[in-house]
Amino acid sequence: HIQVNLADEGNTVEAIAEIKRRLDNRELHALVNNAAISPKAEGGKRLSSIDTTQDVWRHVLQVNFLAPIMLARGLLEELKAAKGSVVNVTSIAGSRVHPFAGAAYSTSKAALAALTREMAADFGPLGIRVNAIAPGEIDTAMLSPGTESIIPHIPLHRLGTTDEVAKIIYVLCTDTASYVNGAEIHINGGQHV
Repeated sequence: HIQVNLADEGNTVEAIAEIKRRLDNRELHALVNNAAISPKAEGGKRLSSIDTTQDVWRHVLQVNFLAPIMLARGLLEELKAAKGSVVNVTSIAGSRVHPFAGAAYSTSKAALAALTREMAADFGPLGIRVNAIAPGEIDTAMLSPGTESIIPHIPLHRLGTTDEVAKIIYVLCTDTASYVNGAEIHINGGQHV
């Protein structure tokens, strides 16, 4: 493992160098940009666009949006050698106002969805596929109090599991998805419909 603080641009650059050193000119088959932060207001409430400070905006955008492109660009040659795959983890909150996700988080995820399309166009000619997954309410520690009130509005009437998300990421990184590029796959039990 390599520990990296994605909020720190310098530490991210150091981590890229360490990954390259450990790969030692070998191929990188997959890069999954899964790390993200979603700061909350007091009591776990969402931070609105009015209440979010400039520092929080910068912090969230660095981790959720800038770090993924830094990693992909920094590891471009290794991904190219493998004809690898990049999977960016966006969110259902990137396409609608969410009752719990803050404005900075939602904006960063919408930007990451747009970046995924741009990367697919730019990295595709190099043989690197770039896609995104957009999870909805997945049963993780990141869920906010009150999430249970959303469950009746999800057509499958349940939360998703981390295993269900991981399986789609895996498929996007394999030859099964060899002609999938620039897609954003919704993993939310139909919550987005």
